[in-house]
Amino acid sequence: MIRVCLAGVTGWVGRDLVGAIASAPDLELAAAVSRGSAGKPLSEAVAGGASTLIVSGSVAEALAAPSDVLVDYTAPEAVRSHALEAIRRGRHVVIGTSGLREEDFAAIDAAARERGVGVLAAGNFALTAVLLQRFAEIAARHVPQWEILEYAKASKPDAPSGTARELAARLARIRPPEIGHSIDRTQGHKEARGAHLGGSQVHSVRLPGFISSIEILFGMRDERLSIRHDSSSGAAPYVAGTLLAVRRVPGFVGLRRGLDTILEL
Repeated sequence: MIRVCLAGVTGWVGRDLVGAIASAPDLELAAAVSRGSAGKPLSEAVAGGASTLIVSGSVAEALAAPSDVLVDYTAPEAVRSHALEAIRRGRHVVIGTSGLREEDFAAIDAAARERGVGVLAAGNFALTAVLLQRFAEIAARHVPQWEILEYAKASKPDAPSGTARELAARLARIRPPEIGHSIDRTQGHKEARGAHLGGSQVHSVRLPGFISSIEILFGMRDERLSIRHDSSSGAAPYVAGTLLAVRRVPGFVGLRRGLDTILEL
């Protein structure tokens, strides 16, 4: 039985994770975190939650209860400290929150290796998003120029998204894209060419009507390739990927980024 401490239990994905964990024969929800619902029975905070489990107001408080894996779906500015606290206490960690920086991942990886625990971080736990990343890696080996576009709801605080950051980092390990015209020599506003991230140009759109979408455009003379992933309003794809990560993260040491690192693709 894998005991799970869930941070962000009242969030979009967290609410659905409560029922999914309760239905899984090999998982147990051992602790739950929500600042807004601290001190309440989980059943009052989330429909279908256990009435005997009291919601904690902080990750440090929740980790006082025995658990095996911390799942974090909280705010980007808090995830690093949450992960490091969990690692210090010998817990494995699954990170579903986007917005972490490369230096955050480096610190988490170093701490996890020192403590001998596993951490899996994914900007997107949906299987089709994972496939987009893998298909893009294949295309980047053959097509020399590309740009990344990502779309999200108007209120999303971080840009680029975790999915876009993860994709740019993966492509950077293959090769930098060719740039047709130097960004520094752009006439007008250089910012219009997007952010330079790991060698790739990344463009973030924040508008009502979007949930989460990402597209990568490849171009060669007289031909183009577009690979795109779109999310709808349901959290089910993220729940399935998160549960898979919870089951696999105790099996390795250090940080892995991306759901595909535990899949046979």
